[in-house]
Amino acid sequence: MIYLDNGATSFPKPKGMMTAMEECITKYCGNPGRSGHFMSMKTGEEVYHARRSLAKLFNVENGERLVFTKNTTEALNIGLHGFLKRGDHVITTSMEHNSVLRPLKAMEKKGIEHSIVKADREGIVSAHDIEKVIKPNTRLIVVTAASNVTGSKMPLKEISDIAKKHKIKFMVDGAQGAGTMNLDVKALGIDMLAVPGHKGLLGPLGTGALYVAPGVNLTPVLEGGTGTESKSRVQPLDFPDGFESGTVNAPAIIGLGYCAEFIEKIGTEVIGKYEEDLICWLDERLANMDFIRLYGPRPHEKTGISLINIEGVEAEEVTSILNNRYGIAVRGGYHCAGLAHKTIGTWDTGGVRISVGPYNTKKDMEILVNALWEIGREKIT
Repeated sequence: MIYLDNGATSFPKPKGMMTAMEECITKYCGNPGRSGHFMSMKTGEEVYHARRSLAKLFNVENGERLVFTKNTTEALNIGLHGFLKRGDHVITTSMEHNSVLRPLKAMEKKGIEHSIVKADREGIVSAHDIEKVIKPNTRLIVVTAASNVTGSKMPLKEISDIAKKHKIKFMVDGAQGAGTMNLDVKALGIDMLAVPGHKGLLGPLGTGALYVAPGVNLTPVLEGGTGTESKSRVQPLDFPDGFESGTVNAPAIIGLGYCAEFIEKIGTEVIGKYEEDLICWLDERLANMDFIRLYGPRPHEKTGISLINIEGVEAEEVTSILNNRYGIAVRGGYHCAGLAHKTIGTWDTGGVRISVGPYNTKKDMEILVNALWEIGREKIT
């Protein structure tokens, strides 16, 4: 199969990741931080090493400020629910994933209000428009690094500068940017960064992380065993233990640590440029097919995503034909981001998302182009 659904999760995975995970599982997989024997301590050391490797990728100075989670959704929820309080106001955008929009909607019941800034037709939000809706009680701005629908990259530095100017914390959903964009938390002034391990970082499913800058205080959303202060019934607030209650998925975290080092050796800019070149080649050819509608910005303004529709064919049908007839995996529908589709004009149709990864090739693009051409011509005639 030609896999072009990397926006959902990356495939294939680096072989070294699987080796690292297998070694953990078969040779030393104890419960990290819970016991004093070799297996527990060895697992703890490897989890610590993975934390440091991931922190380095995002220029996080203190790795302890990086909390492992099971995905970006959990990381976002920890940050939002742990930071915001009754009476606070949050600013976000119309291009956000439901992992941001749904928690904010639920938090209205707790007296936390939010404003949604509409992006332009290409899915890019204006930093100036964000500044216009700041209120005296605005405490947080939360923005996606890049849209999971169109790949549109947001002006993170401009938004960060505005946040700092008004003494507001800045949170970034890095689900579609981690591994392909330079998400340097210092250079971009990011106070909280939520990332998945399994997408652009090429790691295992069920992994993610939340970075929390020094000076940003959170209340844990989950209480339980941390391996520390066991005599106390009060949940510790120390990072990372206080926010990683229960046993962590050590084999997967260790695999993610390998992938973080793998990505760093290649370089996020190198991977991002490679994917951009593939999408540029693809978009140029799709733009010449009069029955295909392309959405979103130009390739250099987005990650490795192309969102399309074929005139007269439902998005889900295109996805099914590509899978069943051509062995090509893409995703059709609304991509857990209804407002994004409303913003770009696909509210009634959804779209077919093509998302490349570092293992895709120009040959994959050629096969896809030919398949889309055949589908479109067949429907016209």
